[in-house]
Amino acid sequence: MKAKFLFNTLSLLIGLLFIGVGAQAATTLTSVKTNKPILLSGAIDNAWQKAAPLEVVLDNLPYEPSNGYAGMKKTTVIMKSLYDDEYIYFLIQYNDPTKSLERFPWVKQQDGTWKQLSKKDSTGHDNTYYEDKIGMFWNINTKGFADDGCYISCHMDMEGDTSPGRKFTDNPGETIDMWHVKNVRTSPLGMADDQFVDSTNSGKINSNWGRKGDAKTGGGYQNNVNKDKTGPAFMNFPPSEEAKYYVLPSLKTPFVDIFKPGDVVAGIVLYPFQGSRADIDFGGKWDNGVWTVELRRKLVTSGEKAIIQDVQFDDLSKDYYFGISVFDNSQINHLFHEDVLTLKFK
Repeated sequence: MKAKFLFNTLSLLIGLLFIGVGAQAATTLTSVKTNKPILLSGAIDNAWQKAAPLEVVLDNLPYEPSNGYAGMKKTTVIMKSLYDDEYIYFLIQYNDPTKSLERFPWVKQQDGTWKQLSKKDSTGHDNTYYEDKIGMFWNINTKGFADDGCYISCHMDMEGDTSPGRKFTDNPGETIDMWHVKNVRTSPLGMADDQFVDSTNSGKINSNWGRKGDAKTGGGYQNNVNKDKTGPAFMNFPPSEEAKYYVLPSLKTPFVDIFKPGDVVAGIVLYPFQGSRADIDFGGKWDNGVWTVELRRKLVTSGEKAIIQDVQFDDLSKDYYFGISVFDNSQINHLFHEDVLTLKFK
């Protein structure tokens, strides 16, 4: 009887040990060395087979919009990572039943006027006429991030502010690297938006509080609106169904009203970022209800203010803490996880 008791106790301890190991593995992404260049296309290269996947369930939303929210309430992100002597790569996939690119488009009305579609909620943000996005937060030097993850920078219910959460770090000098995949404003140009979060804790100082773009020398997207704000300023010519919701630099021409009621003109004009804000390369596609995204960035960046704006993967023996979120055609509402994720190099 005593031997049986000891055996059952030992089995229980072993089981608990493996549960603990499994829990750790479920939050750890391992980046594996590759000697083959990775083509960023959204088509999964065979090189990705050597990298183990990390599955992250996203099932939290920061708020329920006052005018309804028809986006996803849950999805699972599957991530892989590779690296070579110069770059780190990420493969990100998740289910999304709708490809959402209809970001504040202009639509010609029956009376010949133009209307820019929007449906903002009580916070002043849109959850209908917007784009699909991905957000990644990387700790640079923010105290508490390793324990609390993205929560460390999310401040709810700020006095005099109706937003469901403002992003800023608690202490001067603390920063977080923010990689923002914007599938209308940057993805068509083969890049993600390289941004960061600092300790700016007032909307009067910066309208986006602590969220800021990395240093740039040129480029960037601009709202497509004429001086009178009665219609678009530019359009694609020749018209492009693929670029229906954004004006490309190669097709950009002054707006001429050759359209019929119901026709759409893009609400945004794209220009590729130049400088440090263009550090992150993108390739991806939406197909049959699944987003497939590939990202590439140099392990170590050297642009202006890189030390305070970019996570530096300069020590492959270190742990790097991060979080990921998904925006389903939503301006700020997003699906997020509660665990802190860890990147390790193999």
